[in-house]
Amino acid sequence: MHLITVKPEEVFQALADRTRIRIMRLLVDTGEEICLCELVDSLQELQYKLSRHLKTLRQAGLLSAIKDGRWLYHRLVTGSPTMGPLSDLIRSVPDEDDVFSGDLGRFRERICLREDGRCRVGIQTSDLATGAR
Repeated sequence: MHLITVKPEEVFQALADRTRIRIMRLLVDTGEEICLCELVDSLQELQYKLSRHLKTLRQAGLLSAIKDGRWLYHRLVTGSPTMGPLSDLIRSVPDEDDVFSGDLGRFRERICLREDGRCRVGIQTSDLATGAR
């Protein structure tokens, strides 16, 4: 296991976007790995947009990814002393417009489609996969 160095300026720059905060909040609240398909259906955002946001979070050292067949699963980085306080901070962001709770509710519904604990069905909201929103 190698230790990931998280630079504060890169972390805060990565979190300076509402969609990336939503991604982080979902991962912090659930403690789950999540694939892009599940993220699209949970956040109701376009696939290409979320893919870019995931890349930014990985580059900032906040997420790691593991490939399983054609799926790539994203999770919070472990082993960094920064992640505990950062998770607490993200969890404390008010959900004034119920966006976070909506994301979490859709994720809980979506996770029921997993087979053997893994996504195997792809994006269920077809207009979000194609960008024909």
